[in-house]
Amino acid sequence: MRQIILDTETTGLNAKSGDRIIEIGCVELLNRRLTGNNLHFYINPGRDSDPGALAVHGLTTEFLSDKPKFAEVADALIDFVKGAELIIHNAPFDIAFLDAEFGLLGLPAFCGHCDTEIIDTLVQAKSMFPGKRNSLDALCDRFGISNAHRTLHGALLDSELLAEVYLAMTRGQESLVIDMIGDIAAPGVAQSAGVVVEALELPVLAASEDELAAHEAVLNDLDKAIKGVSVWRVEPALPTVDVAVAVSADTQGA
Repeated sequence: MRQIILDTETTGLNAKSGDRIIEIGCVELLNRRLTGNNLHFYINPGRDSDPGALAVHGLTTEFLSDKPKFAEVADALIDFVKGAELIIHNAPFDIAFLDAEFGLLGLPAFCGHCDTEIIDTLVQAKSMFPGKRNSLDALCDRFGISNAHRTLHGALLDSELLAEVYLAMTRGQESLVIDMIGDIAAPGVAQSAGVVVEALELPVLAASEDELAAHEAVLNDLDKAIKGVSVWRVEPALPTVDVAVAVSADTQGA
């Protein structure tokens, strides 16, 4: 399956009032793996960015002045996303701007060039984490994805981060072995959907002395609280066997 994570940066928040796209970043996933085959454009919008937007992306009018117009990159964008499933965070925002840009060129809406559905990771995140912040930064924090290098928004950087977030959101319990699937079968041998557990080298981590001491301290506190011995210190009794009954059964079976 081919998937494209897409993000844009714009001169402002409202495509209908004349704001334009100034950056497009696309990251390719093939069978849930990053391929490194990305698409990235800075675009000359022919206008200044709103101060609030400029503070977010930092792309000045001077920097963008020698970059291509949207008309010059439209075909490359269409060719790159064709046949792929699109993944966008807050998709209505980006799609509205793309539709507006295509409309200015007298072309069909952007979605008309896409053969498959569009996945909105913001909708997915709200369903998974209702009532919580679900911005890209918040999701990076939630899934332990480093975004320390993200001082300003950038379409390509945000697409790369969103790719990691999307994989984490949709991976679930299989994350323990997902990256090893596909590397186990011998060349020329058809691979089944299952995983040969014996072929996986899973790390076994033993508790350190400090961790064991901390665990012992917790158990001591529990013992004091209940004024006895906590269940965590009680080893399960081994099953007992009535020797006489066992001997009798063996004798009868002889």
